[in-house]
Amino acid sequence: MTIPVFIAAALAEIAGCFAFWAWWRLDRSALWLIPGIASLIAFAWLLTLAESDAAGRAYAAYGGIYITASLAWLWLAEGVRPDRWDVVGVAICLVGASVILFAPRAA
Repeated sequence: MTIPVFIAAALAEIAGCFAFWAWWRLDRSALWLIPGIASLIAFAWLLTLAESDAAGRAYAAYGGIYITASLAWLWLAEGVRPDRWDVVGVAICLVGASVILFAPRAA
């Protein structure tokens, strides 16, 4: 269940941060901050649902999912297609996140 939680958290975090970006950098209404704050609260709550014995490990593994979702957002929401270096970077991050998330741990 951890991967779906990470994906939902990434979407909530990106949406929340984009709301602030839109307000600050794109000169949108301050009303964008209301759903932005709600999304960031949902993001924080969702990360608490990750199956992990330590918060830092959950956050580290989540990083790979966040980077992947950020590049998907870049492409789907902003219309900028990731280049080959973006794809290589995502692959490296996902390998690292997988090691952190799925490595056998001493009991």
